[in-house]
Amino acid sequence: MRKRPIIVVNFGSQYVQLIARRVRELGVYSEIVHWDTPLEEIKEREPYGIIFSGGPASVYAEGAPLPSPHIYELGVPILGICYGLQVITHQLGGKVVRSEKQEYGRARLRIVKKDVIFDGIPEESDVWMSHADKVAELPEGFEVIAVSENSPYAVIAHREKKIYGFQFHPEVTHTVYGKEMLANFIYGVCKAERNWEMGDFIKEKIEEIRKAVGNSKVIAALSGGVDSTVAAVLTHRAIGDRLHCFFIDHGLLRLGEREEVEKNLRSLGLPLTVVDASKLFLERLKGVVSPEEKRKIIGRTFIEVFEREAKKIEGAEFLLQGTLYPDVVESAGIKGSAKIKTHHNVGGLPERMNLKLLEPFRELFKDEVRQIGRLLGIPEEILKRHPFPGPGLAIRIIGEVNEKDLEILRKADRIFIEELKKEGLYDRIWQAFAVLLPVKSVGVMGDVRTYEKVVALRAVESVDGMTADWYRLPYDFLDRVMRRIINEVEGVNRVVYDISSKPPSTIEWE
Repeated sequence: MRKRPIIVVNFGSQYVQLIARRVRELGVYSEIVHWDTPLEEIKEREPYGIIFSGGPASVYAEGAPLPSPHIYELGVPILGICYGLQVITHQLGGKVVRSEKQEYGRARLRIVKKDVIFDGIPEESDVWMSHADKVAELPEGFEVIAVSENSPYAVIAHREKKIYGFQFHPEVTHTVYGKEMLANFIYGVCKAERNWEMGDFIKEKIEEIRKAVGNSKVIAALSGGVDSTVAAVLTHRAIGDRLHCFFIDHGLLRLGEREEVEKNLRSLGLPLTVVDASKLFLERLKGVVSPEEKRKIIGRTFIEVFEREAKKIEGAEFLLQGTLYPDVVESAGIKGSAKIKTHHNVGGLPERMNLKLLEPFRELFKDEVRQIGRLLGIPEEILKRHPFPGPGLAIRIIGEVNEKDLEILRKADRIFIEELKKEGLYDRIWQAFAVLLPVKSVGVMGDVRTYEKVVALRAVESVDGMTADWYRLPYDFLDRVMRRIINEVEGVNRVVYDISSKPPSTIEWE
């Protein structure tokens, strides 16, 4: 039986899948459609409500993405987020202009009129802004129901037509009551009924994998991380012994990681072949300093090695990858989104592959994958492992990759992670790691002038990786880590701590 959805209209936002995912978290099925999807297709889905996503365009610009103006005649509740609010304003007769003071990051929202959309939410709360345009005039029938210091039209509403607009992003975790606002829209305004659980996704995905794979075999690209491990266990449930797992050691792993990964994967009963291709990867990275080029070289080599291994498996037609939605959206795999960086598992692939890609988690986020892993019985020790990029330490060494710098970074990173675990902080942090910078600084060690490398430490808190804030590590902890790194890692005389959020920065440096 087809589920009635909340439809999310995509205007090119990097958060569009996050909006849909928040709706699913709240227990209602959601679907994403492109902004120019014919109105008849939307009507056929019988949506409970419609959410307009944000986007990078300006509604007043030539060629700006705008939906059919008849969408407001469907009689379905609509919520516009950021650019979505501006779309509603522009199409219904209001005015949107360039803002003299752009607004990015935290803002204080103040409710000025009671409404069902604010049920259970305090009069003032923090929200997350990200916009360069602003509403200058409201359309007829709309009123302001909440404001911020720089946004006099932070929340607008046409109560009779059940059309709302948020200038901020309720879908990101930094909007403190964003999830509650979305729930109020879904249940209070749209009157939706609960019809979605993660268990449903697992059942549907297993059937989908079986149907796609048929009688052929799958080569699993395992990294030992959460994503590829859970993908392998799920696929193994679907097709059993027709799954063949390989772990490629590209020489860019952390200290002791190869042994740890092999132990974890074998403990799950997955058939595993370890392939040492470290020399090949490092040779191809010689002299390369561009982060995009490094990612592409690693991506191409990664696929090449898998294709070589696939020839040993008769009937192998699929390559399994643990690609997540943040990988896809940052690599511009979503129509209309801006490219941020190439990921090894979605960018730089040969145009003509010998294997088809199988990506069961392409539309999910890491915390959702962890939830699936728990339902599949995977131990918490594996599921709580911090994210580790496919290109490995190559993108944590800023500049050319060489054995000496890899050794320095491995030792510094190991000290940082050891101390986090010892202090009981590791499980509270989304991701933590060390970065080796391409600069040297003057220092004094043992009354001798030194001119050595700089290590940057990075620790962030997040839920999905789409937004992140730096973790407030205690000063005495940072002091202890700094002293250990400088005393124990030869070639380093300075340690710094990165306090950038995402946005405007990314979590990884490259």
